[in-house]
Amino acid sequence: MQRSIILPVATRYLMPLMLVFSIFLLLRGHNEVGGGFVGGLVAASALMLYAISTSPSALWKLLPLDPRFIAAIGLFISLFSGFIPLFYGKPFMTGMWIETPLPVLGKIGTPTLFDVGVYVLVIGVVVWILLEFAEDE
Repeated sequence: MQRSIILPVATRYLMPLMLVFSIFLLLRGHNEVGGGFVGGLVAASALMLYAISTSPSALWKLLPLDPRFIAAIGLFISLFSGFIPLFYGKPFMTGMWIETPLPVLGKIGTPTLFDVGVYVLVIGVVVWILLEFAEDE
């Protein structure tokens, strides 16, 4: 069966754009619509587009870590963001912010760190599930 060249060429251009857009959604999420979950879904979609256009084994080679480990890292980051306020005598998951806004990013704090954890967790879980379904023939 002959494969079309259109999808791999389109993926070469779409994948970086989708990944940048996912980071945009992540960074604006604590102020407006978006966040770690939506950004993670867009990033996982970009990775799965690559797997569909080439092969699932090519995505396995592209990923620096196993998707299960990526999901575990995301879960750890999210949990860690909840424990930070405990060190300052505040309740678990209390939002704490850095006083001076950073250029481009604006105000960041524990909710931003939580969103980053959710972002990484969603990427890991979605890619892990979809790669399990998309085994090479």
